[in-house]
Amino acid sequence: MNNLDSMLKRNKDFAAQQAAAGTLMPSLPRAMPNVKAIIIGCADMRVDPAHVLGIKPGEAVVIRNIGGRITPGLLEQLGLLGRIGQVAGEIPGGGGEFHLVVLHHTDCGITRLAGDPAMLTRYFQIQQGELKAKTVIDPRAAVAVDVALLRTISALPGEWLISGLVYDVATGLVEIVVPPAPIRTA
Repeated sequence: MNNLDSMLKRNKDFAAQQAAAGTLMPSLPRAMPNVKAIIIGCADMRVDPAHVLGIKPGEAVVIRNIGGRITPGLLEQLGLLGRIGQVAGEIPGGGGEFHLVVLHHTDCGITRLAGDPAMLTRYFQIQQGELKAKTVIDPRAAVAVDVALLRTISALPGEWLISGLVYDVATGLVEIVVPPAPIRTA
């Protein structure tokens, strides 16, 4: 049995358990009926937000990339999600009900690219002189930089809450680096 066969077998077990429990999510007339958050996290397999934060199916949109960083590509994905919500007539949350979470972690692989500025500048689509401001080697500083960048995006609803977290891969604990607050205050 190869890896794919093993994953497909586990999927059959998962589907059977979900069907028995009545928790499968059928096609819904609404695209985002229970979404309470968008979580931006790292692609690192040790840091799956569903497991780290105990997210149940349908509670959050999770976007993962290298380092969990805010890049032009990620901003494009957020724009597409917003447009999907507009078309469906469902822009989620208001009044502190919706949360945008930036989740970085310790021992991130992106730190190993600090010696390859050409690769990082392409990833962030910035000039080499701007790279130091991305604070690639410090997850706490990096999460604060990314939250600050998201606060400048006028298309994001100002009443959404935003926060920055760092997951410690050694302890399994999440630290609040940027406490929850509205993206913009009136």
